[in-house]
Amino acid sequence: MSLRKTLLSTLAIGVTAFAVNAVNPAFAKVEGDTIILGSAISFTGKYSTNGIHAKNGYNLAVKRVNEMGGVKVGGKAYKLQIIYYDDESTPARTAQLLERLIKQDEVKFMLGPYSSATTTAAAPITEKYKIPMIEAEGAARSLFTKGYRYLFAVLSTAEQYLASSVALAAEIGAKSGKKPGDIKVAMAFENDPFSLDVRAGVLEDIEKHGLKTVIDDKLPRDLSDMAATLTKVRALKPDLLLVSGHSKGAATAARQIKEMKIDTPLVAMTHCESSKIVNKYGGSVDGFLCPTQWSETLTNSDQYFGSAGDFDKTFKATYEGYEKSVPYQSAQAAAAVLVWKEAFERAQSFDTEKVRDAISATDMKTFYGNIKFSKAGNNIAKPMFLRQIQNGDYHVVAPTEFAVKPIEYPRKAK
Repeated sequence: MSLRKTLLSTLAIGVTAFAVNAVNPAFAKVEGDTIILGSAISFTGKYSTNGIHAKNGYNLAVKRVNEMGGVKVGGKAYKLQIIYYDDESTPARTAQLLERLIKQDEVKFMLGPYSSATTTAAAPITEKYKIPMIEAEGAARSLFTKGYRYLFAVLSTAEQYLASSVALAAEIGAKSGKKPGDIKVAMAFENDPFSLDVRAGVLEDIEKHGLKTVIDDKLPRDLSDMAATLTKVRALKPDLLLVSGHSKGAATAARQIKEMKIDTPLVAMTHCESSKIVNKYGGSVDGFLCPTQWSETLTNSDQYFGSAGDFDKTFKATYEGYEKSVPYQSAQAAAAVLVWKEAFERAQSFDTEKVRDAISATDMKTFYGNIKFSKAGNNIAKPMFLRQIQNGDYHVVAPTEFAVKPIEYPRKAK
């Protein structure tokens, strides 16, 4: 989708978007019967795919909240509205735009950007101005070690993303009679805060289970080629290949695994759904393991969207291009808006400190999962899940209590 179409689509549901260079009037935190939220998010650049997924989730939740009577504070009903700026997938630009939203547009309530890198740039700005930010797309655990009081995240942190696949490789190896030290792991990660945290979680689990690391590569900066890593994979024949490079890295990995006919029995990578690898590469990605924050098969539900499955249907009916699956980036973005709605109503105020305290006290059930914040601001009430692509569909295979199908091993690409 072009940036122009993206901005027009936001206008169509009553969520205001402004081009970066437009001359805008100043916005207060609440104007008339409208609560203004702000977000600097990626509509262009390497994070644009997921930036648009997140924007769609934000917009759908705003639409639903407004349709259900809005936010009720002090006996009055208010609508939600979002001002967006495109941060071009550049952390420095994110920081600049947060300054603009706060100082020029006078926005007092923020939704996060897309990615840990841009959230890392945004958090010091919102902290400096004591502006609460509920974010849905920055999973780096380093975000929650700095003592921020105004940053809250609805998602599980990054070190949990691929760690379960290491435990799975150990379990499968043990069943086939392999010693832990004979189970070989290959890794290729982007050099960004999110992927480095994913790697840290993987390394902890590799050490815990006693597996052997044979490849530990960094993906190239532009995420466009991992042939050098895959050449080593072909030679060393690892039992498990792990990849983390956001949507562009996932698409590159899926394409080149197909082109180079890599037959590693277990392949696990982040951002499978958001990069639409099933649509792009068909049966060649069957068997891939994909960590997810959310699945439509979960039993979670709420008063806004109904069940996880209901949200899935609503999202697919609202937006084109999501026939195979709804990315968890969209689901968690929608959940962030619901937290704002309930925090305003519990605070019964638009004072930023009172609202901040209401967010901190959040303990709610949503279609996306339970949300409860630690003192550090991360969500401590939900696990990560592992889905496997089987015949072109995504099925939860771990943790076992949430599995809807058994894992297919070894991977059998078509």
